Amino acid sequence: MTNSISRRHFTRSAAASLLAAGGLPALHAQEAERRFDPQPSDWRRFEVTTTVQLKGERGDAKVWVPVPSLDTPWQRTVESHWSGSTTDIRAASDGRTGAKVLVASFPAASVDPTLVLTDIVETQNRAVDWKARAPAADRADLHQWLEPSELIPVDGIVKKVATQIVLGARSDREKAQRIYDWVIVSTYREPKVKGCGTGDIKAMLESGNMSGKCADINALFVGLCRAAGVPARDIYGVRLVPSAFGYRELGGNPASLKGAQHCRAEVYLQGNGWVAMDPADVTKVMRQETPVWIKNAGDPLVAPVRKALFGGWEGNWMGYNSASDVKLPGAKQAKLGFFMYPQAETAAGAKDPYDPDSFVYQITARELRA
Repeated sequence: MTNSISRRHFTRSAAASLLAAGGLPALHAQEAERRFDPQPSDWRRFEVTTTVQLKGERGDAKVWVPVPSLDTPWQRTVESHWSGSTTDIRAASDGRTGAKVLVASFPAASVDPTLVLTDIVETQNRAVDWKARAPAADRADLHQWLEPSELIPVDGIVKKVATQIVLGARSDREKAQRIYDWVIVSTYREPKVKGCGTGDIKAMLESGNMSGKCADINALFVGLCRAAGVPARDIYGVRLVPSAFGYRELGGNPASLKGAQHCRAEVYLQGNGWVAMDPADVTKVMRQETPVWIKNAGDPLVAPVRKALFGGWEGNWMGYNSASDVKLPGAKQAKLGFFMYPQAETAAGAKDPYDPDSFVYQITARELRA
């Protein structure tokens, strides 16, 4: 893709993807009636434990772990507590974004520095009631969700593409719907991308490489919405348990949530308030739910997910924060584009958060019954 791509090209590409014909692959023909409809229900309570152990490390070390920072109609934090092989552990927050973080410093004499964080959170399924009226949000708060971040610019090619997609749209909801549909048919999930991706949307659009994972695909959705004048934000978190609707790729293994990090998105629509969105999970179902890559966005296995994730999501996931350009307290490394992975620095430098086995960290979850 280049700066000169026309709206006709976008329209033609989207239509071709949406209307692609072809028989339903035999491998998932039996899945055609799969349901995905996460309507609001009772609260679920989870105990989420993050354990970091820097095995084999000696010398000064510092560890940062994200702490759930959300208090919303669909998620609330009951309590957080921690322990470790150091007395220098403190809770802090990023002053600009409000993202909460647990910081642990280990002295030079420490062997296998260890930190354990346990969060008790409650979550709900979420689905917008399009007929209900939500109270208006604070204008100053909304303004910040129209602003660019380092990885999510709203000018240049992002603005140009957004303008082409929403041309003629009569409402913010229609803008969001067009961008949501365009992202689904114009991007694709690439399983080989490390972690959740980098989220560099300008590079995606300029290179024409529209592959990635949730931090790429949902960031593109957010950036295009902002550039079109619709407040939007990513929410960075982790899947906790399997999906109640049978979609393997839309859940996590609670015994081992390494690699279960997932970001979602929200847009603010006048009259509806903040509305859940997740085009990246639609592309994940298309690419990874079956052995066959489903390239038709209207496929019967994909359609329920595509419909539900415009306005809703399942409460088997915990959000940490909506922070971008985060400067971890006391860190030597540069600002983080987003913060949903444990981070660590040792005498040898920063650990790779996308490689939990060499880091070493583990995340587990347990649902607590009332």
